[in-house]
Amino acid sequence: MLRKTKIVATLGPASNDRSVLEKMIIAGVDVVRMNFSHGVKEDHVARAELVRTIAKEQGRTVGVLADLQGPKIRVGKFADGKITLKPGDAFILDAACTLGNQERVGLDYKELPGDVVVGDMLLLDDGLITMTVKAVMGAEIHTIVEHGGVLKNNKGINRKGGGLTAPALTEKDMEDIKTAAFIKADFIAVSFPRSGADMDLARDLMRKAGGKSQLVAKIERAEAIPALEDILDASDGIMVARGDLAVEVGDAAVPGLQKKMIKAARAKNKFVITATQMMESMIASPIPTRAEVSDVANAVLDGTDAVMLSAETAAGAFPVQAIAAMARVCLEAEKEHAPSQDRRHAVSGKNQMETSIANAVVFTASNMDIKAVAALTQSGMTALLVSRMNITAPIYALTPLTETRRKVTLFRGVYPVRFAQKSVDPEEVLYAAEDELKREGAVEDGDYIIITIGEPIGKAGGTNTMKIVKVGEHRGA
Repeated sequence: MLRKTKIVATLGPASNDRSVLEKMIIAGVDVVRMNFSHGVKEDHVARAELVRTIAKEQGRTVGVLADLQGPKIRVGKFADGKITLKPGDAFILDAACTLGNQERVGLDYKELPGDVVVGDMLLLDDGLITMTVKAVMGAEIHTIVEHGGVLKNNKGINRKGGGLTAPALTEKDMEDIKTAAFIKADFIAVSFPRSGADMDLARDLMRKAGGKSQLVAKIERAEAIPALEDILDASDGIMVARGDLAVEVGDAAVPGLQKKMIKAARAKNKFVITATQMMESMIASPIPTRAEVSDVANAVLDGTDAVMLSAETAAGAFPVQAIAAMARVCLEAEKEHAPSQDRRHAVSGKNQMETSIANAVVFTASNMDIKAVAALTQSGMTALLVSRMNITAPIYALTPLTETRRKVTLFRGVYPVRFAQKSVDPEEVLYAAEDELKREGAVEDGDYIIITIGEPIGKAGGTNTMKIVKVGEHRGA
């Protein structure tokens, strides 16, 4: 059974070994995430090359996602590496401090004192430690600890309710976009965007660097929620980044926001990655908890395009098992995810011809026993549009373009197929597409398939034909 939901796996020390990475790809990784918070250009270049080499050896297409670090709103370092804070302790966040102690610590984000006011609640280390602002004096933020704990070097800071003004793209991010373009990353994830303008800037920088990446907006700021429509319009997809988002809006709000974001993205023909702590226990355990299984399954039932593993595959003891477990859960959940009956004709978009073809495909597939949809595509757009409708039949994106095959690795229910168009004759191309699906083992003689194509052949953005084909009929089968 084909798995519709795609799996994104983060690379790190646990997955640097070639044999481990090979097993991960065999286990079902569709896209690898390279966290640009760690490593240098040479590391990213080597990893991208290795992933693509292994994928080619395995006959797979695996996408590469470059995840930008974003603004570092973090505490500085301590003389002893860490301190222990107790409720009621007075503690100072000091932008001028170089090395912290029990009384104060420095800040990577020097503008933080200008962003907070008396009464603000600050959440450190993903909310494990909280403190209330009692006074702001120049570079110093004087606080009282509400919930204590061990505070280590470089832990993150959030303000409850959001509102920190750090720009989404730092100087490091701007340089990293150049690296992402150099390695021909298929996707670039932008951390902490607040508006569509942040995504527009990232796209401009990426294009100036010669890149063609799809842009993913990580929704992890409270301010991003009311700006979701604007951000979606400026992005190719979004990531439901539940970690920082939960800290800012409260953990109880996240499940509802997750559903809202997935629904909004799909309505705008954008892809969605659901991320953060999906199988966190598998960092140290070979099996997930029942709660984690339910979490992954619910994301699938919500209609997410992809689910993501972070530390589980980057630093965990069981990276291959984590991927296998996630694949297993996705497959089971998909059995319960019936095609949406009320959205059969809901595909909309700027290109009326392509959206009309997509709607025709969905209508036909819902009224006939269609075994597969073959989208002969240059851009991947028709495959994306059809995939927004959750049809039962698998969608094969047949294309000669490597970048397009990698692009569709994040589209739910879409499978990339290398297809060399040796003819410009529509009939010959259709027969070749039919034969390719047979070689893939997707169909047999006598099956009905739908083929979409654009005429003239080979022109991007020109899908204007849908044909219902009985496999083998042209050979007299």
